[in-house]
Amino acid sequence: MGARGELFTTQIYLDNRSYFFNVKENRTGDVFLQIVESKNRDGAEQDRHQIAIFAEDMQKFLQGMDKSLEFIEKERKTRQKAAREKREMKDAKYSKGSGSKKVYLVKGEKEEKYEPGVKKTGRIHVVSKRPAADEDTTTEE
Repeated sequence: MGARGELFTTQIYLDNRSYFFNVKENRTGDVFLQIVESKNRDGAEQDRHQIAIFAEDMQKFLQGMDKSLEFIEKERKTRQKAAREKREMKDAKYSKGSGSKKVYLVKGEKEEKYEPGVKKTGRIHVVSKRPAADEDTTTEE
């Protein structure tokens, strides 16, 4: 037996946290899992929390953990699906169904590349709904 009844230890290091999974045996011979979270605070100080799960309760603990992980996975998939649908709706709204992207006039380019009726206003080009000046809207007899 190791120090303080430790039978097995494994560690996981994350950004500012460390997790220790210690399998221990107490004085009466009961085997349990001790999970310790150690969090660095300001480089020097550490905040530690621990829980102990005894061997006879391990199956119930793992069932609860499995249910929680299933919920997290289902929620993640639901959020991804909603985000994908939102993105597709946005793309459909702004692409006008053609799937093509808008073309904007860049400084230094010539305006003759663009259709008549496209007016340059700063960075954005506005298409006028009024008839062009060269079209005659009145009919003379």
